Amino acid sequence: MMTKKMTLMEHFAELRRRFLWCVVIFLCAFVFGWYVSPWCQEFLTAPLLKIWHGHLLYNGLTDGLMIRLSLAVTVAILISLPVVLWHIWAFIAPGLHQKEKNFIWPMLIASPVLFLIGAGFAFYILFPFVFGFFIELNQASPVPAVILPAVRDYLTFAIRLLKVFGIAFQLPVVMIFLNRIGVLKRSVVVSFRRYALVFIVVIAAVLTPPDVVSQLLLAVPMWGLFELSVLFMRKDD
Repeated sequence: MMTKKMTLMEHFAELRRRFLWCVVIFLCAFVFGWYVSPWCQEFLTAPLLKIWHGHLLYNGLTDGLMIRLSLAVTVAILISLPVVLWHIWAFIAPGLHQKEKNFIWPMLIASPVLFLIGAGFAFYILFPFVFGFFIELNQASPVPAVILPAVRDYLTFAIRLLKVFGIAFQLPVVMIFLNRIGVLKRSVVVSFRRYALVFIVVIAAVLTPPDVVSQLLLAVPMWGLFELSVLFMRKDD
């Protein structure tokens, strides 16, 4: 069965329709995020409060509002992102060959899954080490000190780490995609393996807090993902 070819204006109309759907989904997700943001705040602060039994500080009257807005936007992005990816796929799929479809749609599924795995790794594995490190460092201060972390600073720091690990875990998607479109050859990746290890260590040192444990907790999974990506890369002709 032949697919009807669409005119340029029909393509623009479809793109506009899909864009509006994405906006509607984002707004609905934002409303949902607004109502669940208190639970999200409690969830995100749990790793810190398990290690340190104290109080968090609100610096200003608008902190509560800004925190709730920030968390609502974050929830909306997480919920709407799979919908956006699906609409992108539905828009470009008719113009692709079957061979191209067979390697693109699994990546669209793998990308959010790997992001969640990376964020989960940071939350359950990295956070206890990072927060324990900073609390011990502050408690070892040579002058009397009271630890009162600001809520906005803490949530910004925690969400930043979750994003860093979620994005870092996209490495297999990027490498395999570049390989399949002919930009990155497997033989080149293998020959530069030792340099890739150095690059991963440097990236981990830049993106994580200044302690060896945190850097290793990012570098080791990234190296494992790098090796896994090499296995799935297409061999050179």
